[in-house]
Amino acid sequence: MAHPIKEITDEIAPIIERLRALCLALPGTWEKLAWGEPTFRVKDRMFAQVDNNHHGSGHIAVWCLSPPDAREILIENAPERFFVPPYVGPKGWIGARLDGECDWDQVALVIEDAYRMVAPKKLLAEFDSRSA
Repeated sequence: MAHPIKEITDEIAPIIERLRALCLALPGTWEKLAWGEPTFRVKDRMFAQVDNNHHGSGHIAVWCLSPPDAREILIENAPERFFVPPYVGPKGWIGARLDGECDWDQVALVIEDAYRMVAPKKLLAEFDSRSA
């Protein structure tokens, strides 16, 4: 059964657009609608997914791949902001709430970590050369 496309309300649209801008600024990334939500990929490997009240979660968030140590530290230090998401959490993903008080610089770093875990070396070199 196909997942219905989630409605992006006027309240949520700026959050999704800001997240989209962060993800698509990374070399070789593209967006694909999956499970009714935007996902972000590089070389067909997903590194981030929107959680727009996914299955009644009650929040807007992004789920990202995460290095294990980083995930543990973020969740321990800010459990109101970071969490282990359903389905993908046991595979090393982290959820970061985007509603309310959001530290977008920190979100950008979480997204960058996820990207680094799946991007090919050539694209990582391109990204690193931009950042230097």
